[in-house]
Amino acid sequence: MNKVSGRLQVFFEEPFWVGIFERIDNDKLSVCKVTFGAEPKDYEVQAFILENYHKLRFSPSVDSIVEEKERINPKRLQREVKKQIKNVGIGSKSQQALKLQQEQGKLERKAYSREQHEAKKEFQYKLKQQKRREKHKGR
Repeated sequence: MNKVSGRLQVFFEEPFWVGIFERIDNDKLSVCKVTFGAEPKDYEVQAFILENYHKLRFSPSVDSIVEEKERINPKRLQREVKKQIKNVGIGSKSQQALKLQQEQGKLERKAYSREQHEAKKEFQYKLKQQKRREKHKGR
């Protein structure tokens, strides 16, 4: 059975409002961080999700323990929601997934930078060789 669930937490992280999308698919957690800028209204967040959800780059999946939810007393549910709202920040599994995504991006940037550097060196070498040949021919 394929279980998929998602959650969005929006909070203020100096100096911008940030949203953390958490997606749990078959007990695997993947996360995406989005910067909103100014405080988004509910309808703006909903419009963002509808327009951009498919474009989001989620982190690689991390194992997650999903608790089976049973029917909860409404008052208890309200208390839990208040606790979650009061608790600013993101879960440790989400932080791990974001860190993993950040490290992957760093490695990609390093590899790209290295390729650019090598290409530049190769171009300069070829240019130098060409100039040497032209000098040697007596032109």
